[in-house]
Amino acid sequence: MILVVRDDREFLCEPGAEVHTDLGVIDVPEDVEPGDSVETHLGEEFRVRGLRGPDLFDHMERTGAPMMPKDIGLVMGHTGISCGDRVLDAGTGTGVLSAYMGRAGANVTTFERKEEFAEVARENMELAEVADTVDVRTGDLTEELDSLGTFDVVTLDTPNADELLSDLSDHLVSGGFVAVYSPFVENARDCELAARDAGFEEVSSRETIQRYMDFDDRGSRPSTAGVGHTGYLLFARKP
Repeated sequence: MILVVRDDREFLCEPGAEVHTDLGVIDVPEDVEPGDSVETHLGEEFRVRGLRGPDLFDHMERTGAPMMPKDIGLVMGHTGISCGDRVLDAGTGTGVLSAYMGRAGANVTTFERKEEFAEVARENMELAEVADTVDVRTGDLTEELDSLGTFDVVTLDTPNADELLSDLSDHLVSGGFVAVYSPFVENARDCELAARDAGFEEVSSRETIQRYMDFDDRGSRPSTAGVGHTGYLLFARKP
């Protein structure tokens, strides 16, 4: 899949597709490559762009509110997820986090309770070109945990994350990380207490806030449009 882009217009398509825009119809060549230019039948030019992580976030089919790129960046940065890692993910949802981890080279097993959500996530993994390394499963993680072996990283985005933490230590390698995303501060508190009770080290929780900057002739300041809160992240490490 590729993107054809002009200004604020952006269309996801396959090479060889016919793309209808308000500036005319594009017959995308079969051999098109990122960096090429294509024209509509009215002579209007579009650029061709390859898909990267932020593009996937914008174009994946959604089954709910996905984890934001700023949160995903912290998960990747604080756990060091990289090529060859085994990652267990609970709470697939749209699958944005799993896609990012898969594109970094990790082998991901992710669980989603709802079959209809899991099916959408599988389609999204195809779009992200990580279907071979991200295994989307339907079911309850707690029922299969004992058969899964050990992982380098476990990521949780589930309402019962605090309950799962007590069982995860046996399924992490020494020095492995767990990362938990919580939408509410009550969940974040419960997860930190549970992680400490379970014997994890380097336990820390943080709120993730992002503010855009406004620059104009009067000066520069953070945008007053909103503080950009999305949730809370916990990180902990097995001894």
